[in-house]
Amino acid sequence: MTLGRDDTGLIPPPPRRRRLFIPALAALAASALTLAAAPSAGAATGTATAAAAAKAAAPPSGFTTVVNIGSGKCVDARAAATANGTAVQQYACNGTGAQLWQFQATSGGYYRVNVSVNTAQSWDVKDVSAADNAPIQLWSYSGGNNQQWLPVEEAGGSYHFVNRFSGKCLDVPAASTADSVQLGQYTCNGTAAQSFTMGTPSTPPPPPGTPDLGPNVFVFDPSMPASTIQSRLNSVFGQQQSNQFGDNRYALLFRPGSYNVDVNVGFYTQVLGLGMSPDNVTINGGVHVEADWFQGNATQNFWRGAENLSVNPPSGTDRWAVSQAAPYRRMHVRGNLRLDDGGWSSGGWISDSKIDGQVNSGSQQQWLTRNSQIGSWAGENWNIVFAGVTGAPATTFPNPSYTTVGTTPVVREKPFLYVDQAGAYQVFVPALRSNAQGATWTSGTSAGSSIPIDQFFIAKPGNSAAEINAALAQGKNLLFTPGIYHLTDTIRVTRANTVVLGLGLATLQADNGVMAMSVADVDGVKVAGILIEAGTTNSPLLMQVGPAGSTQSHAANPTSLHDVFFRIGGPIAGKATQSLVINSRDVIGDHMWLWRADHSDTSHPGTVGWTVNPADTGLVVNGDNVTMYGLFVEHYQKYQVIWNGNGGRTYFFQNELPYDPPNQSAWMNGSTQGWAAYKVGNSVTGHEAWGLGSYAYFNVNPSVVEARSFEVPNTPNVKFHSLITVSLGGTGTISRIINNTGAAANSSHLESPLVDFP
Repeated sequence: MTLGRDDTGLIPPPPRRRRLFIPALAALAASALTLAAAPSAGAATGTATAAAAAKAAAPPSGFTTVVNIGSGKCVDARAAATANGTAVQQYACNGTGAQLWQFQATSGGYYRVNVSVNTAQSWDVKDVSAADNAPIQLWSYSGGNNQQWLPVEEAGGSYHFVNRFSGKCLDVPAASTADSVQLGQYTCNGTAAQSFTMGTPSTPPPPPGTPDLGPNVFVFDPSMPASTIQSRLNSVFGQQQSNQFGDNRYALLFRPGSYNVDVNVGFYTQVLGLGMSPDNVTINGGVHVEADWFQGNATQNFWRGAENLSVNPPSGTDRWAVSQAAPYRRMHVRGNLRLDDGGWSSGGWISDSKIDGQVNSGSQQQWLTRNSQIGSWAGENWNIVFAGVTGAPATTFPNPSYTTVGTTPVVREKPFLYVDQAGAYQVFVPALRSNAQGATWTSGTSAGSSIPIDQFFIAKPGNSAAEINAALAQGKNLLFTPGIYHLTDTIRVTRANTVVLGLGLATLQADNGVMAMSVADVDGVKVAGILIEAGTTNSPLLMQVGPAGSTQSHAANPTSLHDVFFRIGGPIAGKATQSLVINSRDVIGDHMWLWRADHSDTSHPGTVGWTVNPADTGLVVNGDNVTMYGLFVEHYQKYQVIWNGNGGRTYFFQNELPYDPPNQSAWMNGSTQGWAAYKVGNSVTGHEAWGLGSYAYFNVNPSVVEARSFEVPNTPNVKFHSLITVSLGGTGTISRIINNTGAAANSSHLESPLVDFP
């Protein structure tokens, strides 16, 4: 197996894929957490007191401040520390993450209370004591009764908090009003020292002229205190750090100016600058993704994004440790950028960006960088592709695994929201470029046009497909604010040049077996920034671009799809026969992940399995002259991609075959073992692709075999460059790479590269 090299000369862990050894990792993490919490586990059961028997009340959802009535000061983690034993104290309210608390239900009306700067740590009665004045500290949560609290509502809406072990109340010792006094427990007595209010942290209202973008869009201005902005950032990240299949969606918008904050980006969180150039918004701090929640393993860091910002990382290096569906667009890093977190990582996307220093991909198995400028690049594993990138290394595939294409033949950047010099909100639509290299903004204003925000229907969760279609019929463009949209009819985009833009990974769920979206065979539609989710009733198709038989040329003004993602299974047992069918000519795909889920989490059982979340094919291309940049398609049960149109081009393809065929007979294409990942139709006379990887990990039945990963007509103008097949951990076999060419990838020969075909 090829190991990733980094600029220190050290070898990171083997770049295995997402779910390998996950149960072992989870068990190890649980064991470590239990051991760490053991000194204060509190296994005994406390006796109920009269106070505990009073009426319990549900605390606010999300993160909240907790303020003592007597002192007017906030419950605070001393020095914003995160170590076991950190004092829980009172301190003047300052809007920081050390004063934001999350109440997470346990049982019987009791809650653990977690701090936003490290949600694994909770209020804890030191030494499992039942004594008066026993101090309260932070400690890794282990389920002890001394770590569980009953919120009891008082007259006027305040609360006291009763410990499940001792039956005593959270208390400010001696009713002190001083800063830094460590809280304790004391016999419940109804005094102000034991009475607290709760409320969500305040964020100043957005500046005048800000459109109503819903409750999950936060607009920051340089005039706001940095502590207030940081508090909100910490609150969102605290909710989203490990919320892989949750319902919350957020967009964090920064108006032009400079900010001294740290932006840690969790699941379903999009961070956006509102300038015309990335350099209009400067973050003096990190805009980063870590994998702390998963022990450094970044292979499940999906569904998030950063766009249109400049970053001055304090250490000189920022980190963007992600895998699929985590776009990094229109960014300027004044320093270096690291793409892993010391563990496994599984591919991603950079476009229209400038990184002044070095990009180090570390353990990344594959990556596409498109139309950008970099100082240098280090690191490689299987499939690192550059298209139109200034500063990219030369093609050396397979060792190192670099594939470089000098220019992109036809490309359009993703539309984006910005604030003009008069303070008005507009959406900028970048112009089409041909034979392009480098970013659009580094030499001045980008070419393109602007659309005022009042020409958009601003959709919010709860808007029906009928309401959305009525607005589209009136000539409106469409802006989806963050959230989940349950659709019982298809959203129909029929007008040329319509812009459909999602914020915060806005999610369209196809309920009752409907198609989520259709696009007519017209010029210049732009669909960007949405996640399309299959519902529990099978949808024959989730999205269609152009009706069947479309033949009109759109070469001068093609439809383009940017950061459009599909998901079948995961949070729900979704079902869809096909995800995306493109019938129109000249369409541009610009970063797409089509995913039949191979895993879920403990909060969403029964949503993944061979017969639970069935899906035949991810992408079908019937239109001619379609171009794909950054095509990720995974785990479908038949062909992953079927390409029937002529003149097609793909720059970077990443695929994992389905993990879960129960046996070979369940996964046969007639007499052929398995289904190819990428099938070019037999009638196609021209097609070309660069940088393609297909991987097998048949964890249900390792004896399953795929005959080949790429199946194409044997004709001179069908050309493939830089292909690789991999048997992940030797679990499964791919017999040939393309047609009958290429060595097998199996337990004795894990990787099989091929430079060119034919």
